[in-house]
This record gives sequence, structure tokens and C-alpha cells, in this order.
Amino acid sequence: MTDSAPGRLAITRATPDDWRVVSGWAADEGWNPGLRDASSFFAQDPDGFFIGRIEGEPVSAISVVNYDELYAFLGFYLVRPDLRGRGHGLATWQAALAHAGNRTVGLDGVVAQQGNYRRSGFEFAHRTIRYVGAAPAPAPAHILPVEAAGLRAIAAYDAASYPADRPRFLESWLTAPGHRALVSIVDGRVTGYGVLRPAREAPRIGPLFADTRADAEALFDALTAEADGAPVVIDVPESQPGAVALAESRGMKPTFETARMYTGPVRELAQERVFGVTTLELG
Repeated sequence: MTDSAPGRLAITRATPDDWRVVSGWAADEGWNPGLRDASSFFAQDPDGFFIGRIEGEPVSAISVVNYDELYAFLGFYLVRPDLRGRGHGLATWQAALAHAGNRTVGLDGVVAQQGNYRRSGFEFAHRTIRYVGAAPAPAPAHILPVEAAGLRAIAAYDAASYPADRPRFLESWLTAPGHRALVSIVDGRVTGYGVLRPAREAPRIGPLFADTRADAEALFDALTAEADGAPVVIDVPESQPGAVALAESRGMKPTFETARMYTGPVRELAQERVFGVTTLELG
């Protein structure tokens, strides 16, 4: 995609093997990436991952994943610490963002970069707060393995809770090795679902979508029980008071924040259902 002359930054599409290196960088930043995230991420848009190299050595990365004709999500904006401040990040950003075309692009921006994102046309939507803690509890009877509802029902519920349809991503996300996906079914109807996945430092919950706080609590308690008492991580939209209240009621503590930002409008969604975002990397 860019000049590969000696000493120059060459930006190309990344492979899943490349992304193992990038995930290591994300871990070094304290982002706690999921152990098997890449397969689900690439299932959604295998062309949406970019890496910059100098003389063959990876130095920068970014993902710009297209969900449909209207919406894309940007993540993994990283530059190797020893090579920052030289324009490699901006060059990678500019080369990769073209992949989104005219789509609205979302991201979860760390505090230090939010000013730069605003200058690039991103507008603040809400803060997202990462909570960490352990709160195992018995699972209510209406919390079942996600197979009890089936992919079609989960995808329909997800589509009402997210800015785009994403069945390819979900098919992988719900069934990836080590991922535990649960659904709340009341009177034969899906009233929420959630996923717990292994990660570098502590298991992560995401998404956690539910009709009511009671449904969300039931799913949360069932998912944390799957962690066998270990601390878990959940990224909570501050704009959803019920989500913040749930995390705090379970004794979880805030650790850091990001800002959800968009370059334009997104379709209407049931924001009151979002008790935990899917990932900070892919939205």
C-alpha cells in the first residue's frame, strides 16, 4: 500500500499471524486483549487490519473493520513505543481509514488521544468505563447456553442493540474456543445475552445486552460464576446508569476510561440494553 524503500514505512494489510504481534503490543499497553479475539475479528472483515513495517520489522498497526455499507469501527491504533513521535502512526491511520470509505466510523479512544480524534472529525458520544472485580453467584434457571436460542435469534437481538448487523462476527464470537456465551430466555423470548472470554490478565465480559437490569444481573452473575471466583473485566457505557449501577453493586472498581466517538450518525439502537460493550477494539 505504501513505499517499501529502505528505511521507509511500508503499510500493508495484516494477517492473523501479524495480529499476534499487535495483540502483544496491546497487552503491553494494559488493554488485556482476549486470547482468541483475532479469529472473530478477522471473520468480520479480513481486509480491515493494517500493519506498518520498516525494513520488515513491525512498527505500527490499526484496524478499520467494516460491518456493513454504513458503519465501520476503528481500533488497535498502536505504534511501537521506541518509534513514536515520528509520524508512523498518522501515516498508518491515513492509509487504513480509506478502507471505511464513506461509512460512519466509531472508536473507543483513550484519554490521551481524544483531542487528536476530534481534530480528525470524531465527535464524543459517551464515556466507557472499565470495571474489574470478582462477584460469582448462582445462575438463575432462565440463564441458558446460547445454543438454546440459536444464532438467528441472538443475531436479531444483537442487531437491535448495536449500530450494525454482524452475524459473521457473532458466529465466531459465540463459539470461539474458551468463550462462554449465555442467553436469558423468559416466556420463550430472548431478553438478553452475554459472553465471557479468556484474556491476557483477567477474563472479559462483552457484550452484555439485556432488556432490564434484572436480566443483566442474572446474566452477569452466571458469567462471573463461570470465572470460578477470578476477577473479571467489563467495559460499561457511562451513559447507561443501570450498567454503572450493576458493576458497582457487584463490588467492581473502575480502572480506566475511553470515549466512544463517531464521525457521523449511527442507526438507532436500544442503548438502554447495553450493560457491557462487546470490545473496545471492534465496538
